[in-house]
Order: sequence, then C-alpha cells, then structure tokens
Amino acid sequence: MAQALAVVVVPLLVVSTATATPRPSSIPLPVDFQPEGIAVGDGNTFYVGSLRDGDIYRGDLRSGAGARFIDVTGRVAVGMRVDRDRDWLVVAGGASGHAWVYDTRSGATVADLVLAAPGSALVNDVAVTRDAFYFTDTFALKIYKVPVSADGSFGATQAIPVTWPGAPAGGFGLNGIDSTHRGWLLVNHSDLGELALVDPVTGAARAIPLTGPELVAGTLDGLQLEGRTAWVVQNFANSVAEVRLSPDLTSGRVVEVITSDLFKVPTTVARHGRRLALVNGRFDLGFPPPFGQGAPVGTRFDVVQIKP
Repeated sequence: MAQALAVVVVPLLVVSTATATPRPSSIPLPVDFQPEGIAVGDGNTFYVGSLRDGDIYRGDLRSGAGARFIDVTGRVAVGMRVDRDRDWLVVAGGASGHAWVYDTRSGATVADLVLAAPGSALVNDVAVTRDAFYFTDTFALKIYKVPVSADGSFGATQAIPVTWPGAPAGGFGLNGIDSTHRGWLLVNHSDLGELALVDPVTGAARAIPLTGPELVAGTLDGLQLEGRTAWVVQNFANSVAEVRLSPDLTSGRVVEVITSDLFKVPTTVARHGRRLALVNGRFDLGFPPPFGQGAPVGTRFDVVQIKP
C-alpha cells in the first residue's frame, strides 16, 4: 500500500508545482518601443501599442513570451481596447487624428477611421460598446463617436462637445474612458484630477464626488472599469487608484492607492483575472514626437503585473 500511495502522491506534487509557477511581474517589450496603451484579449493575450510608429506587440501574460504582431509605419498607437464580439483591436491614433481597427486573428487593418485633421486633436483613449466606439480628445472637451452596425460597417464620425463644469479649455483634459452598464461613459480629466459620467448623446458631464484619498491632479491617465470598480492610472504619481463606485455610479470612494517599485510612469491599465497589467511609459525620460524627442535611444520598456 505504501508503494501505491507513493505512485499517487508524487504526480500530485508535480502538478501542484507546475500550477504554482508565478506569472512574470515584468514582461520586457522591444527596446525603444515607447509604449502607451494596453488591452487584454482572449486567454492570456495582451496587446501594447507604440507611440513611435504605431506597431502593436502581442504577448502572453502567463509566460511572458511575445513578439511584434503588427508592423506598420507612419501611425501612432495610444489607448486601445479589444472588441471581443468582433475580434477587433481598436486603437486611438493620438495627434494623427485617426484611429485604427485591426483583426486580432490576422493583424490585418479592418478600418482607418478619420476623426479629426492631423495635429488638431489628441485622440487618446477609446471605449467600446455594442454599437459604437467613443474616443477622447485630450486637447479639447470633445468625444468622437464612430457608430458600428451589426454587419461591421462604420457610420460617419460624430464630434460630441463635452460640457464639464469647471474644466479649463486648454491643457490636458479628457483622457481615460470606458463604457458603463448604465449607458453613460466614465471619463477622467487629467488636469482636474476628476472622474465624471458623460452622457454619450448630449455630452453633459456629471462629476463624481469621491471620498478617501484625493486623485492626484495632473496625473490621471488610462482607466479600467469592471462593474462598479474603476482603476485609475496616475502616471507621474507612479500609482493606481482603486475607486469603488455607488450602485448608480454617481458617487464613489478611493479605497486604495496602489504603488509599486515596478512602476516607471505607468500610463494605462487592463484587468486580467485578479491581476492588473500596466504599461510603463517612462515619460520622465522624454515625451515622444510631436511633443518631445522621446526616451533616449536604448531605453527599455515593460509591462508589469500586480495583484491589488
């Protein structure tokens, strides 16, 4: 019987050891990639875009393996989301005024969406709903809506002026955006350090009063909403604020401000299971064109994973 038990126990120990292999806390990206946005797709797949040339890197959050998935030139990749229903990756195009839609299976360009004239806007982040994409314009109180039909065709771009009481006309304004289960859009304002619900039809913004630690004005970047919990990236503050919203989403509390030695000016966040994956943008080393020269040649970038 002792020998029989040994035969049973040993394989169990082997399985336990294999499943306990930790995920990498840091996943390296190509040198000089200058990343900003991140999105999580099926399984353990993640996507990160390059501000330098619009390339898209695809990797595995469990193994850390990955490679350049989409190799393009003359484009810019800022915030992004995966449209799981259509197997699309939707990418905001920054100062180009464009947004691009890619097939997550083949990497082919599905659409080149023209939102604004080049240099007239900073198309920063995107929210995906069943029938539309919504993009923030950071240099104007404006959201661009692109209708999407059931057959996958796109309607004409609509510019929605946002009425946000107390918001200045210039500076870094609308940044992170996500859709909500109540039909509103959840948006943050970088310079104000505020969250608001925005009516996608009228553009009216309703600031969300928060208790707990204050959000750091001037640092708000990407955000991720899951149910009633929002994670708000505070880039130069090297932190992520976890915000618990009320059932009607009109108020909330900052329940935790997450910091890590791994953070090097994180820009965006995506949730994967119980973990958060963040991109280190390293803007402390330089902003990329057209706002600066970018990080020095040879700079290493990474995606970090934390468990809040």
